[in-house]
Amino acid sequence: MLLVTGGAGFIGSNVVAALNDAGRADVVVSDFLGHDGKWWNLAKRQLADVVPPGELMHWLKDRRLDAVIHMGAISETTATDGDLVIETNFRLSMRLLDWCTTHGVPLIYASSAATYGDGEHGFRDADTVPELKTLRPMNLYGWSKHLFDLAVAERVAKGEPMPPQWAGLKFFNVFGPNEYHKGGMMSVLTKRFDDIKAGRGIQLFKSHREGIADGDQRRDFIYVEDVVRVILWLLATPRVSGIYNVGTGTARSFKDMMLATYAALGTTPNIEYIDMPEQIRGSYQYFTQSEADRLRTAGYNGGFTRLEDAVTQYVTHYLDTPDRFR
Repeated sequence: MLLVTGGAGFIGSNVVAALNDAGRADVVVSDFLGHDGKWWNLAKRQLADVVPPGELMHWLKDRRLDAVIHMGAISETTATDGDLVIETNFRLSMRLLDWCTTHGVPLIYASSAATYGDGEHGFRDADTVPELKTLRPMNLYGWSKHLFDLAVAERVAKGEPMPPQWAGLKFFNVFGPNEYHKGGMMSVLTKRFDDIKAGRGIQLFKSHREGIADGDQRRDFIYVEDVVRVILWLLATPRVSGIYNVGTGTARSFKDMMLATYAALGTTPNIEYIDMPEQIRGSYQYFTQSEADRLRTAGYNGGFTRLEDAVTQYVTHYLDTPDRFR
């Protein structure tokens, strides 16, 4: 069997969908379904089991798995409950690392571009302890992911036992189907789509930095289908281990993404620029862009979808249809 933690979430449910499409029905999801309709992300799927996270380590006793794809986490960058975030994002990850090591099971896990903080030290996906120690995450979520990256790198540096394959994936700004339960953490495209479709104007932040135009704050937007393709490649390439950026390597503006959405719908852009709240101006990131060379050097040649093509696919196949779920 294959275990996907966070399998009812955004990236996790897309991984489950791709595994089903590849003929794998022996997929086990570990996640909280809650009351916010997150189960719709799995409504079209075939599953072998759904395990509550609190029961996962007991469930794993005497199990044989092909791999653990660990996407489960508290992913809100605004999370403030330090004890809960560390228990969920760090300590459970450590227990899974130990289990995979003991049982010889590959572990592919979600790290995050949030580990880079404000980007002062760049976005190079190094996986040595000294290089990782230079990073300064700016929020609790990023710090929890950074702690696990450090713990993994420390074990590797000391030559301690590890799973036969391990890979930490630093996802950049992922967007696509099945992110609808994420509320304020949804991509800006998903947040603004209904307004664009209805002909209402949308708002983007003005720039408060010289030389950067309004709406030209840039992110490395990556379509979730590309993320899934990387994960499936890793499953099929057990020789590859390490910490890798998963981004396109090309930063695009929020304005670019909105204009691509208008173009996909064939409507005239209606964008207003508003002042950025003063309380976030000092910490707001104006630019993030992954360095994708290490993943390519490791052998990945699947490429990444151009922003305009990804937005068109997302809009025409999901957002602008009666059924938005994958």
